Amino acid sequence: QVQLVESGGGLVQAGGSLRLSCVASGSIYRINDMGWYRQAPGKERELVAVITKSDSTNYADSVKGRFTISRDNAKKTVSLQMSSLNPEDTAVYYCNANIFSSWTRPPLDYWGKGTQVTVSS
Repeated sequence: QVQLVESGGGLVQAGGSLRLSCVASGSIYRINDMGWYRQAPGKERELVAVITKSDSTNYADSVKGRFTISRDNAKKTVSLQMSSLNPEDTAVYYCNANIFSSWTRPPLDYWGKGTQVTVSS
């Protein structure tokens, strides 16, 4: 089985920074895209940032210039450095990865359980 486990959430004041990390473990043959999504209370889950296995990145307009996504393929991790945080960034942040468990099966999307980020004004 494949597991994604996030860490690094917490409470921060507006203007502050946080770094989220996510590690993948289990039966992993290859990891394709990895990304971060978030869901604020009463809102739908939305894409924050995604990074391909060749390190191409894409960001939501709301976080461009403030957040940076990175990955370490050897360690099977993806990180999200968040700066200039504002209360609108408050949400549960979820790690996502598209993973081949075996070369004989198609890849599947996996999700972490989420980590809370709260930005106070």
